Formats: sequence, structure tokens, C-alpha cells
Amino acid sequence: MEVGLLYSGGKDSTLAALLLEDFYDVTLVTAQFGISDDWKHARATADATGFAFERLELDAEVAHEAVAMIRDDGFPRNGIQHVHQHALERAAADGFDVVADGTRRDDRVPTVSRAQAQSLEDRHSVDYISPLSGFGRGAVDQLVDAHLEVTVGPSEEIRRADYEAELRALIVDEDGLDAVGDYFPDHEQTYVTDVR
Repeated sequence: MEVGLLYSGGKDSTLAALLLEDFYDVTLVTAQFGISDDWKHARATADATGFAFERLELDAEVAHEAVAMIRDDGFPRNGIQHVHQHALERAAADGFDVVADGTRRDDRVPTVSRAQAQSLEDRHSVDYISPLSGFGRGAVDQLVDAHLEVTVGPSEEIRRADYEAELRALIVDEDGLDAVGDYFPDHEQTYVTDVR
């Protein structure tokens, strides 16, 4: 069975791919708006880890809606959640038997509730899997340390292909570089370079 795993090139989505590969034909799917070419970072990680890769074009209007939410809220949670739901919908409509993501048990954003998962499955006749949903950050970090080569650093410096990168780029385009700091708290990102 074919699984389309939403993929950023980071540790969580890469670990999710490793957990799924014994049971499914995994395609790493990087959802993007075409605002930047950050998707190439995910493709490089897919190549390094030996997984099939696909770009999934998202509706540019959703990016603008997400940025408006971020501005209104003063923080990124609801905007990123909005984009994640759209990406899952698009992946589910893309012909995969299964859609998956790398969300963990303790993630604040994005998350997928049981009701959202069941609705996605019912409307698109797919299965939704979150292979890390039972794992907390500590367990994920232990597995990552044992199995992946990872670069870690501040979110504005790490190459990645997640929703945040394109939303940040859109905010910079529209409001200037200083505006990003008004909405996005400082945090670390990861970028996988290889499997151990």
C-alpha cells in the first residue's frame, strides 16, 4: 500500500518514514506554496535516506489566510494548523491509500484530533496514520540520536521545507524582516542529512 507522508526533512517526519517503511511503500510528500524553493532541502534528505519524493502544490490563498491568522493572533499556532489541515486534505486527494505525518504526542502544532482524522478518512476513503503519536519528545530524540544524522539550530538558520519557512518568507515579503520576530518565537529546527 502507498503512503504519502507529509515531509519537511526534519527529524520527526524522517523518523516517521523509517517506522513506516517496513509496512508501506513510502513517498515523502513536501507540501509547498511555491513561495520559496525550500522544498529542495526535503528532496535532498529524501535522496540521502533512499525514499521516493513528491512535491504537493498547495493553494496560495491558504498561505495568505494563514498569515492573516498569524497576524491576528500574534503567534503562529492557528496559521500553521490551518496549513497542515489543507496539506492533509490535498495529500488525501492525491491518490495515496494512506496519508501520514510526523506529529508527536506532545506537539503543540500541528495536531490532528481523532475527529479530524476520522473525517479525513471518511471523506477521502484513505487511512490516516501518525506513527509518532504515542511518542513524546524524549523518546523521539533517543531514536533520532541512534538512527539519524541531524543538524540542529535556530529556525531562521536551518534549511528546511516546513510550512513555517514559507509563511516566514511571505511575512518578510509583505511586512519586512523584523516582522517575523513579532510572530514567531525563537526555537530550534532540525534538518536530517543521513541515516546512520
